[in-house]
Amino acid sequence: MTSKRKVGNPLALAVLACLFEKPMHPYEMASTMRERHKDQSIKLNYGSLYTVMGALQRHRLIEPQETAREGNRPERTVYRITDAGRLELIGWLSELLVEPAQEFTHFGAGLSLIPVLAPKDARDLLAQRCSRIQERLEAAKAMRKFLAERNVPRLFWIDYEYRWRLLEGELEWVRELIAEIDSSSLEGLPMWLNWHKPAGEAANVIPFGVKLGEQ
Repeated sequence: MTSKRKVGNPLALAVLACLFEKPMHPYEMASTMRERHKDQSIKLNYGSLYTVMGALQRHRLIEPQETAREGNRPERTVYRITDAGRLELIGWLSELLVEPAQEFTHFGAGLSLIPVLAPKDARDLLAQRCSRIQERLEAAKAMRKFLAERNVPRLFWIDYEYRWRLLEGELEWVRELIAEIDSSSLEGLPMWLNWHKPAGEAANVIPFGVKLGEQ
């Protein structure tokens, strides 16, 4: 069962992970996340970063270590993780890895309402999606080559690999769905076609779903 975290923004998890490594000031944290491309997995902007850090400090998960100045630059506060922060980090990370959480994706929302579109229109849009996924997978091949050439251990880009594998699975599934529409083997397709007959001919108002268990 998913626990309610004191600070729920995933950026807080990244902050705790940075400070688990060593004390840092906010700018160094943001730079570290970007250099390691963690901003590809966790949304990062400076406004949110400072908001998250304030929340972590209020809950005593991080604390200021020192304030320092370099040259003419403004003073920067270096933060460190507390013992409570370490426990929060380990517990939160463990939960994310073990618990299959329901995620509300934009594509899932679109699929749930797909009967609103005519079958041919939906089919053509899905085909366009396949093309765009294919483009992203081609870019992924280039990224894999880039990482291999620089001998970056797989441990440090498994989050990339996870996203690539999700895209590969999605591409296969969407292609199968398109094939079912093309072959008229998709269960429910006759009803779908009927809802989109010319005005005056359709038998029913277009629903966007049915109750589970309806025949």
